[in-house]
Amino acid sequence: MSLVTLRKVELSNGEVLAYREREGGTEPVVLVHGNMTSSKHWDLLIDALDPKYKVYAIDMRGFGESTYNNRITSIRDFSNDLKAFVDKLALKDFTLVGWSTGGCVSLQFEADHPGLCKKIVLVASGSTRGYPMYETKPDGTPNLEKRLKTLEEIEKDGKTVGIQHLYETKNYEGLKEIWNAVIYTHNQPDPDKYDEYCADMCTQRNLPDVYHALNTFNISKFHNGLTEGTREAEKIQIPVLVLYGDRDYVVVEQMTQEILEDLKHVAQFHRLKNTGHSPIIDNLEELKEQIEKFIG
Repeated sequence: MSLVTLRKVELSNGEVLAYREREGGTEPVVLVHGNMTSSKHWDLLIDALDPKYKVYAIDMRGFGESTYNNRITSIRDFSNDLKAFVDKLALKDFTLVGWSTGGCVSLQFEADHPGLCKKIVLVASGSTRGYPMYETKPDGTPNLEKRLKTLEEIEKDGKTVGIQHLYETKNYEGLKEIWNAVIYTHNQPDPDKYDEYCADMCTQRNLPDVYHALNTFNISKFHNGLTEGTREAEKIQIPVLVLYGDRDYVVVEQMTQEILEDLKHVAQFHRLKNTGHSPIIDNLEELKEQIEKFIG
């Protein structure tokens, strides 16, 4: 078990970012978590990665132990925080590993701030064309005929309201029901760790804002049904490894195909076998192996 310390750093924008730092290692790797999580959810991978890597895992603004003084309105707000973080720690020539929403953040970071990061690993990432939010029907399923367009619509939607209520009431069983249905469909964390993860989920203070940021994110050259593409994907000129589980029920295969199309000039793809939206729980060994082989 490696020594991991939870630290905090004050950014120039007034936010305080918490992060986990693993002792030892020289080659920097920065882990960027997804929605409904924080750096806590990386714990098994942090322990597993080769000791030669110097591992940092941030809590994005509004997650975990980080502050949420100013609401985010876009994925770029998160990536600008990431830039302020790596500047503060004077990190360079690092690899970014972005899981789910964290993948979008990592791509936006590289498009805006080339020259700092040397490689990107996308783990079950949201698309270069965003992650669409649809109206939730009374039975809890999405109405694919009704794309939500505004933050206000997302704030009032049943999915947002329902999850916020689970957070506020610290309803771990309700959260586990959701995660077991769509994320931990085959393997679950051990009971004590699962409770720790649920406690961590309840620290999120920005759920509708993240949904809105994902809904409007689009660095492709295509219109995504809501926003025009910025073509910023074309600015990404470093190697990108796209890892996708063969039974991911959160990120559909089409989204991964969009990433591969928009980043065809730099991307390579590996399908993780018998793996859902959390390769850390489903397939830690193959996840670690692919990341380490890619970074070198």
